Amino acid sequence: MKKLREGDIAPAINAVDQDGNKITLDDFKGRKLVLYFYPKDDTPGCTSE
Repeated sequence: MKKLREGDIAPAINAVDQDGNKITLDDFKGRKLVLYFYPKDDTPGCTSE
């Protein structure tokens, strides 16, 4: 997978929100959106950051 840089167009993403609803990036088309990724909670990757 290509590393994304600030300003890049994000690839198609399908996810589930905190309420269990399916969402895609198309749901936010025309609006500003910040994508933030982090390792799973309470794992060595998360706690060392």
